[in-house]
Amino acid sequence: MRTLVLGVGNPLMSDDGVGLRVLEALSGQQPALDDVDYLDAGTLSLLLLPRFEHCDAVLVLDAAQLGGAPGDLRVLHGTDMDAFFRNARGSVHEVGIRDLLDAARLTGTLPTRRAFVGVQPQRVAIGSSLSPSLQASIAPAAAHARTILEAWQSDARSD
Repeated sequence: MRTLVLGVGNPLMSDDGVGLRVLEALSGQQPALDDVDYLDAGTLSLLLLPRFEHCDAVLVLDAAQLGGAPGDLRVLHGTDMDAFFRNARGSVHEVGIRDLLDAARLTGTLPTRRAFVGVQPQRVAIGSSLSPSLQASIAPAAAHARTILEAWQSDARSD
């Protein structure tokens, strides 16, 4: 099973860069997972659509307006993820992710397995450092993401 992990965000906009930091922490974990591609997706683009053609699962890591305290995490799978991104206030990049998922759906390349690990930002403003609560959320978010990836691989082996 081929899996694509997208770290989303702008590292020059303070907490908006948390998805990229989680991606970095996740991709460095050992042992390495087979058939997992880690991609810095920046602030997204439909140019990523061809990457969906070659994967069976996609995991998105990003800052998101979750309505919680800064650093709060939310994990969404499948149709729950889709519904979240239909909400206009869901993510700083909601249009990009929503459009990418819709385009994949229209082209028949939307992975059956998909999940989102979102982190509530404290501030999104010019700056290259994360707020302390988001810095503290990196390890737990990476742990949630790793659990998802390992479960998908285990499920694929038993299919």
